[in-house]
Amino acid sequence: MNHSIIDAHIHFDLYCEEERAIILRDMEKYKIKAFISVSQHLSSAKANLKLSQEDHRIRPAFGFHPEQALPTEIDLAELQLFLDKYHSHMAAVGEVGLPYYLRKKEPSIPIEPYIELLEQFIQQAAALNKPIVLHAINEDAPIVCTLLEKYSITKAHFHWFKGDQKTMEQMTSNGYFVSITPDVLYEQKTQQLVKQYPLSHMMVETDGPWPFEGPFKKKMTHPQMIHHAIEKIAFIKKMKAQEVYDRLYENTKQFYFN
Repeated sequence: MNHSIIDAHIHFDLYCEEERAIILRDMEKYKIKAFISVSQHLSSAKANLKLSQEDHRIRPAFGFHPEQALPTEIDLAELQLFLDKYHSHMAAVGEVGLPYYLRKKEPSIPIEPYIELLEQFIQQAAALNKPIVLHAINEDAPIVCTLLEKYSITKAHFHWFKGDQKTMEQMTSNGYFVSITPDVLYEQKTQQLVKQYPLSHMMVETDGPWPFEGPFKKKMTHPQMIHHAIEKIAFIKKMKAQEVYDRLYENTKQFYFN
């Protein structure tokens, strides 16, 4: 584990204080240079901003996670003002997207208001010239791609992408990025994504504190798990680990830090 990594997607504010201290303490040991901490809503965005001000290795993204009830007009306006005010501190707009799992649980929930909400965040990302971090699962992904194309968004990051071959080809053609989680060690669909998607448009993430199975079962999700994911990516791609480490690190730097 002598190679530098960046966790491209983590919910750092959702860890308890003790867990956050462990991760920050371990960063130098595991060569974790930085991570992108995405937000759930306004209070989450404020928490991530504060954390980033306390430690420069934390890069915050501000947004509204779609797997929850829609914000009120007042809440949305306050969040959008927050993005405008602190855009210079913000690595990206995110996490935003469409409520796939929420609608699976409650099929009566209409998708149209969530599409309208996402479109507003896409417009704001375009206006602020910021990347956008997306939660777009299976049949929701083509809808999101169409919205991105409408506003000529090129710096789009589909975290933990799950979708069909046609959508994957559309995303590749548009130059969108995906990020791979530690489930690549045991999930065939993730392994297939790694096999097919170009390394030039790939990053790595944990989505922590989301828990994993396989060798990570009952373990706190920690950015150091990315090292295991990268070794698996190198194996799937039939490449030297050093080359994969270097490419993923540069991809993330160029996407979020330039």
